[in-house]
Amino acid sequence: MHGLRLDQQPIHLGLGATAEIEPPFGGGMAWYEAYVARHAADGIEGRLVSLHRFTASWDVWEMHPHGAEVVLCTDGVMTLIQEDAGGLLRRTRLEAGAYAINAAGVWHTADVDGPASAVFITAGVGTQHRPR
Repeated sequence: MHGLRLDQQPIHLGLGATAEIEPPFGGGMAWYEAYVARHAADGIEGRLVSLHRFTASWDVWEMHPHGAEVVLCTDGVMTLIQEDAGGLLRRTRLEAGAYAINAAGVWHTADVDGPASAVFITAGVGTQHRPR
């Protein structure tokens, strides 16, 4: 038996210290909307654990209003950009093994100079996006 790949099948951490394998990640907002619907009973306490690979900087900002998000760089280098309530930008360089936390309500995006990967532990309910 082979282990599952986090970049293909994320994990949901739910109430009662549960961990559930998610359906294969198909990308796009439809997958995330279905995820939220599947785990609605967990409310804002549920967490999505996923791994994403990037070859280009993000073209959107995102914000998670109900909880913090952990970003753990696993390969390459990425620069996490956070925007505070006053519009001030803070840049944090993440190399493999380094992490940062996006506090609840903080808009964030990321730049990469080459291929990079990161694990995200996200309080996803109510996530918002805006163009970059």
